Amino acid sequence: MTVTAPRGFRAAGVAAGLKSSGALDVALVVNDGPDATAAGVFTANRVKAAPVLWSQQVLRGGVVRAVVLNSGGANACTGSPGFQDTHATAEHTASALTGSAGRLILGAGDVAVCSTGLIGERLPMDRLLPGVRAAVRGLSRSGGPAAAEAIMTTDSRPKTTVATGSGWMVGGMAKGAGMLAPAMATMLCVLTTDAVAGPEALDAALRAACRVTFDRIDSDGCMSTNDTVLLLASGASGIAPTDLELAAAVTAACHDLAQQLIADAEGATKQIAVDVVGAASEDDAVEVGRAVARNNLVKTALFGNDPNWGRILAAVGTTGAAFEPDAVDVAVNGIWVCRSGAAAEDRSKVDLSGRDVTIRIDLHAGQTSATVWTNDLSHAYVHENSAYST
Repeated sequence: MTVTAPRGFRAAGVAAGLKSSGALDVALVVNDGPDATAAGVFTANRVKAAPVLWSQQVLRGGVVRAVVLNSGGANACTGSPGFQDTHATAEHTASALTGSAGRLILGAGDVAVCSTGLIGERLPMDRLLPGVRAAVRGLSRSGGPAAAEAIMTTDSRPKTTVATGSGWMVGGMAKGAGMLAPAMATMLCVLTTDAVAGPEALDAALRAACRVTFDRIDSDGCMSTNDTVLLLASGASGIAPTDLELAAAVTAACHDLAQQLIADAEGATKQIAVDVVGAASEDDAVEVGRAVARNNLVKTALFGNDPNWGRILAAVGTTGAAFEPDAVDVAVNGIWVCRSGAAAEDRSKVDLSGRDVTIRIDLHAGQTSATVWTNDLSHAYVHENSAYST
């Protein structure tokens, strides 16, 4: 259930001292080939971290041999020195890998870099670079779990997945527990596959998958500077799936990881699916779902086990979606508390005692549907984020 489940990949996770806790904080994923095709999707935030800018350049060539990731520091808003640190990290990784038993010969342009943690501070390169060397020495086919642990920040547990094809598979790891908002989340994600696929096919599959998974989780309406999702193909299976088969497996892996992210959202006591049906278009359905998912009044009501459907309807009304206010129906955990824009079944029938909540909104404006996933807003979320940098 890791990035090393597909053939052709090794990984490692080590403690380099970037985290004061001494926990694992540097991860490395290496593609031993024979292929090294890749694709990536990055944050839509205009303020992009140095590793995002670097990795975007690397992905233009459609080839990635290695990904080095660190937690304990985002290397965002660090100016040109921060970008130089990212470049140096890639160069150091390439050099260390080229010198390790002669298995690979690569340059800095073959190495993607990802960072996560506090924004605005330089990384301690005197600890990071030795950590990279230690990760190179620790590379193995069984190193996936350690790599997934090393990229955690406020996560309570690592997130990994596997989706199988016919004789080939997709593996993955991700981190993220807050700032989960399109696009995509405060997340780092590395997906691997031993399928034979060119960069164009990988890019199409990854973008299609992100559109209906990572782009539809919305924990707190906040967009990160470091979001990165990478898909690497080794071709080690010798099997070339169809575009549809590849997209299906990548989407399955992304969906699983996205659900793990939202389940581990900071302070969450509820995992909420906002199902919008009867929309005039997919864009309308997503807009409505997103408006409800990031509405603080809705989220706090659900934290208090209060099925306050008026707040849901008010959130729907903030959108530009096509609908008539007196035609909208709303159900919470199967109880239609609102019909035709007015009170319907008794809200006391709604059972919110469990963790899973489903809000179903029927706009009665068309035939399209979409789901956005979110969580409640609790005291613990406020506590955790009130002193993150101190």
